[in-house]
Amino acid sequence: MEDQNKNLILAMALSMAVILGWTLLFPPELPPEEAAPETAAVVVVDENGETIAIAPPAVDGAAPSTAPTAALETERVAIETDALLGTIALTGGRFDDLLLRDYYETLDEGSDNVHLLNPVGQDAAYYALYGWTPGGDLAYEDVPGDSTPWQVESGETLSENSPVTLVWDNGNGLIFRRMISIDEHFMFTITQSVENTTDAAIRMAPYGIVARHGLPELENFFISHEGLVQSSDGTRHYLDYDEIAELDYVQREGSRAEVTEVTENGWIGFADKYWMATLVPGEGQPFTAVARYVDGAEIYQTEARLPTMTIAAGETGEATTQLFAGAKEWEAIRGYEQEGIEGFLDVIDWGWFFFLTKPIFWLLHNLNLIIGNMGVAIVALTLLIKAILFPLAYKSYVSMARMKELQPKVEELKERIGDDRQKLQQSMMELYKKEKVNPAAGCLPILMQIPIFFSLYKVIFVTLELRHAPFFGWLNDLSAPDTSSIINLFGLLPNPAPEPGTIMALAFIGIMPLILGISMWLQQKLNPAPTDATQAMIFAWMPWVFMFMLGSFASGLLVYWITNNTVTFIQQYTIMRLHGHKPDVFGNILRSLKRKSKDEA
Repeated sequence: MEDQNKNLILAMALSMAVILGWTLLFPPELPPEEAAPETAAVVVVDENGETIAIAPPAVDGAAPSTAPTAALETERVAIETDALLGTIALTGGRFDDLLLRDYYETLDEGSDNVHLLNPVGQDAAYYALYGWTPGGDLAYEDVPGDSTPWQVESGETLSENSPVTLVWDNGNGLIFRRMISIDEHFMFTITQSVENTTDAAIRMAPYGIVARHGLPELENFFISHEGLVQSSDGTRHYLDYDEIAELDYVQREGSRAEVTEVTENGWIGFADKYWMATLVPGEGQPFTAVARYVDGAEIYQTEARLPTMTIAAGETGEATTQLFAGAKEWEAIRGYEQEGIEGFLDVIDWGWFFFLTKPIFWLLHNLNLIIGNMGVAIVALTLLIKAILFPLAYKSYVSMARMKELQPKVEELKERIGDDRQKLQQSMMELYKKEKVNPAAGCLPILMQIPIFFSLYKVIFVTLELRHAPFFGWLNDLSAPDTSSIINLFGLLPNPAPEPGTIMALAFIGIMPLILGISMWLQQKLNPAPTDATQAMIFAWMPWVFMFMLGSFASGLLVYWITNNTVTFIQQYTIMRLHGHKPDVFGNILRSLKRKSKDEA
């Protein structure tokens, strides 16, 4: 029994160590400042002199030049779908005004919608820009860029059933068009074309840019990736914003950059915890993926550059790419992946245990569709996981019951051998081997729970479907900590609960963490306290340490843990009863209280 307690303590200590280890953050060292290079790429600025974007280097090494000034105020084309609301700026044809109709900043009544894209001149400028880089004798003034004065050729409002076509004549024989369509979710399709009415062939390359000004507001929690997301021929690549800012300076690019040649399939963009803006060239389309940081201007930028095209006199060349700008809804993203965007589901940060996280989320998502309540779906998921692990748990609990039966023989060995711990240990192992009992079996269910716990934690923390998902009563956001608190008697008193994330909120825990601590404490009382004073003390404190440590975790995770503890208690109690041992839970509680009173005296 003593060995069993040691193993259980080891398993619980390991669980705590892993959890604490995952919650430690180590900020990177600041990169040394470097002098600005003499050669610069094409810089697009606004009327106030603020850098807007860095255009890709010219085809064939054409001399770079500063693009014309882009007006902040411009005529716009409306975007209106069931999922999105916004506008496209005719100056530059920029996607720089977009909000998500089904998502709100907070649960407060009257809360603003989530605003994903913002124009330059506003806080957190974030936009997508399309254009062409010139080749041969063409100059940047000959091709559309950030300040091009587009006109509407057809369509009025961009919607699911109504595309819009923009047109621009450069006055030198080239007519550019941009046809824009959108589906019922968040995917824009942009077809860029150029009609060559001159008497000579021309060369140019289409590109797309997604840029952000300044460091965006981040969760800053290591479990959720925020920054660049990229897929290159089946290889996924992720960079945090600080890693983008530390990229090596590339002379040809005129800034800090990382350039990847994609031969067939890929995408590149920025992902927040729940939202993203990603450039998606067509299936089988080779392109150059660029991650860029502009020193001084503090601009983070991703680019998708398509190969250079040669358009003969009298002909028209075109290129089609897509832009995902919206919420990271699993159903929608999976649909795009099934339609040919390879690995698109990996824009969701599934983590190290992706082989568990993905099927766990799939199961949870479908349970929620059936049940209609995410909290109840978590309870149902826990019951299914416990059912899957039951054979292992059964063997473990049977082994624990057998250990109980052998306890008199173990005590006999202790009396006969005395203080020779090495001989006692050897004799106990021989006894266990003879009786076919594995003293470590009690640890296996706990050890199996560790990766499942982290996988479910990841699912609850990073997936959009848990955001603002209600359970019952005050639990109206399973992705957030329990908002109840002891300080106001769980809502009975009028004073507000401490702000989530503060030390006060950690100290004055809510109902769910308290229930968690009690469930762990009751589970311990299935067995008598260890005779060793150190082990007994660790056992006594373990539930309450976990209670405060997990109190700031997402309430959905506490729903899982409480359900798991409750089912474990019932399983263990029942199996021990079936094997002839009746756990004295009430008696163990009284003995632990009497022992505590005696120790204090």
